[in-house]
Amino acid sequence: MNVKVENIEKNVVQLEIEVDAAKFEEGMQKSFIKNAKKFNIPGFRKGKAPRKMVERYYGEQALYEDAINFVCPEAYDEAVEKNNIHPVERPEIDIIQIGNGDNLIFTAKVTVKPEVELGNYKGVEVEKIEVNVADEDVEKELNKVAEKNARIITVEDRPVQSGDTAVIDFEGFIDGVAFEGGKGSNYSLVIGSGHFIPGFEEQLIGVASGSEVDVNVSFPDDYGNDELAGKPALFKVKVNEIKVRELPVLDDEFAKDVSEFDTLDEYKQDLKKKLVEKAEHDAKHQTEDNIIKKVVENAAVDIPQVMIERQIDRHVQDFDLRLRYQGLDLKKYLEVMGMENDAFRAQFVKRAENEVKTHLVLEKISKVENVQASEEELQQEIKKMAGNYRQSEEDFKQHLREEDIEYIKDSVIIRKTVDILVQNAKIV
Repeated sequence: MNVKVENIEKNVVQLEIEVDAAKFEEGMQKSFIKNAKKFNIPGFRKGKAPRKMVERYYGEQALYEDAINFVCPEAYDEAVEKNNIHPVERPEIDIIQIGNGDNLIFTAKVTVKPEVELGNYKGVEVEKIEVNVADEDVEKELNKVAEKNARIITVEDRPVQSGDTAVIDFEGFIDGVAFEGGKGSNYSLVIGSGHFIPGFEEQLIGVASGSEVDVNVSFPDDYGNDELAGKPALFKVKVNEIKVRELPVLDDEFAKDVSEFDTLDEYKQDLKKKLVEKAEHDAKHQTEDNIIKKVVENAAVDIPQVMIERQIDRHVQDFDLRLRYQGLDLKKYLEVMGMENDAFRAQFVKRAENEVKTHLVLEKISKVENVQASEEELQQEIKKMAGNYRQSEEDFKQHLREEDIEYIKDSVIIRKTVDILVQNAKIV
């Protein structure tokens, strides 16, 4: 097999690949075997005609498509590997010469991974992040725990106040006609949450439990439903119950209920210790991020648009997956938001550019520094991942493909590369 490589534009190469006629003949025979049953030749049972008869009757070009599919991918992969080319998308294949006993010649045009020009990546300066957990921070954390352990109680001796949860029945009307989706029963509405149309919740303040009230509001002009947007509406509302959250008393008994400690002071000390550990952990990772950001800013790379688009695809797929967990999908979300797909994707452009550049720069540094992942480090990472997935190490390994192993190995190398950057940085 002969290969010619030509740089036809920035980050785009064209390979001219010549495959021996004997190799292409193997592909033609595989194509014949695959398609034999499709050919109907007079005098032969369907699928039983010899290849020479098929080619005489239909022409050998009838076997070209599958023969190309058998031969070209293997030849392309071999050419890419031998010439140390790193494609970032599928190639555009163009057949130059085929059949009649000649060698197969085809071109493969493909976008390749760009060259990275590293700037200064050792000794970059970043500001030290001070860790300071005050008593007020402990009190805030304590109040969060109290909120989680609050009791919901029903009040009957006063009307609705801001912050209450009003359990309501409601039905909406426009010009005296009930509209679809405007009715609900025993709906729990937190007054002041802003979950309903502006002005709705405020009109329930002062209404007693068991009372009915007319609530007059107007739908916002940019409301998701065009049939309701900008229109005035009347809601007939009945307040069934008024509920409030009753916070527990912060004392030793509370500490015993929510922790393994006997006194509130001991519990506070433990909370502070955990807050300090979290702050130190966050500071460490923020420092790493700041170092990486500076190193990436110091580097130069012309990123092919296709790499950015692929990264955007990943974010869009992740967003769609999260929506599906909530019973929605991306198409419905865009309809409700009144947003075109291109505008939605545009939100991820800057983020995707930064992520791709960061990965390319770290990958380049790892090669310059000859960072490797030892077998022991690889196995440790696999063991850690198995634990995260709550699987035994052996079970987890059984499901790993070769590309999964390479991904894990790359993640170890990138982490070690970041460690090098941090070790050589100046924290000022």
